[in-house]
Amino acid sequence: MTTSQSIRLTLEPENGEFLANLCGPFNEHLKLIERRVGIEIRNHGNHFQIFGDIDAIRLVSDMLEALYAEACKEKRLSPDDIHLMIQQSGLEQVISHQKVLDTDIAIRTKKILIRPRGENQQGYVRSILEHDINFGIGPAGTGKTYLAVACAVDALEREEVDRILLVRPAVEAGEKLGFLPGDLTQKVDPYLRPLYDALYEMLGFERVSKLIEKNVIEVAPLAFMRGRTLNNSFVILDESQNTTREQMKMFLTRIGFGSTAVITGDITQVDLPKGTLSGLVHAMKVLDGVKDIGFTQFTAKDVVRHPLVQHIVRAYDRFEKAENKKSS
Repeated sequence: MTTSQSIRLTLEPENGEFLANLCGPFNEHLKLIERRVGIEIRNHGNHFQIFGDIDAIRLVSDMLEALYAEACKEKRLSPDDIHLMIQQSGLEQVISHQKVLDTDIAIRTKKILIRPRGENQQGYVRSILEHDINFGIGPAGTGKTYLAVACAVDALEREEVDRILLVRPAVEAGEKLGFLPGDLTQKVDPYLRPLYDALYEMLGFERVSKLIEKNVIEVAPLAFMRGRTLNNSFVILDESQNTTREQMKMFLTRIGFGSTAVITGDITQVDLPKGTLSGLVHAMKVLDGVKDIGFTQFTAKDVVRHPLVQHIVRAYDRFEKAENKKSS
């Protein structure tokens, strides 16, 4: 664990209007930096004191000076300017590195402690801590969705994000979903049950219900995502093997400042119409080697359900490989 230290900073020239521009309404900009970086900023006039990890607070000190220089040019600062400066400052790399150093690869929510099992699950959680966009790919029962929800709850409780979005492609929006009652969100709800179950376990039924009412937790069918930009959110796209190429691109380009996205899927269980390429399969090829995007590949050995599930997954893998050899 790191020891909290502090740096003092005096911004010159002292000017109330420029300082108000820097700090934002009701210190909104300073609070945004505190929340994103995990440090504390105290100020009195043009005198600032910054508390936290020494590497982070040095960078924050430099960033405040740069932002104040912009404010002195009478540029009206906005939250997006603060997000962009954090991104450009190198702070996110320091934060990610520190998160990994400060964790024993366990996720602590207020109700339960979750310890990833095995090398792949631990690497998956590390990847979510380090990267803004992560893919968890593999068979059912490997914990990819459950751990994503755990990381989302942890980020919400730490106030690192403002809300959680649960997203799923509505592949069955033809005949299958058509016979279910309710609007599209209600039709998709049953398919999000694994996400809900994980949330209930980590937060409790009543709290989850209240957070949904307040829109802090939002269920968003993938079709509803077009045109949105998601800032300060933890977004989970589940069953992503059933996205099209266009839907996957649309989803990935919705990610805004301060957000984390986890995309989960099983490329062996694609329910798209025959001849339609899975957006997940396509993204794996397109984004291979792209810096700062995390990929975790789960296999049958990572299955944490009934021991027979592991054997079933392996049996299907062998059978499908044999069929592919025959057809080729």
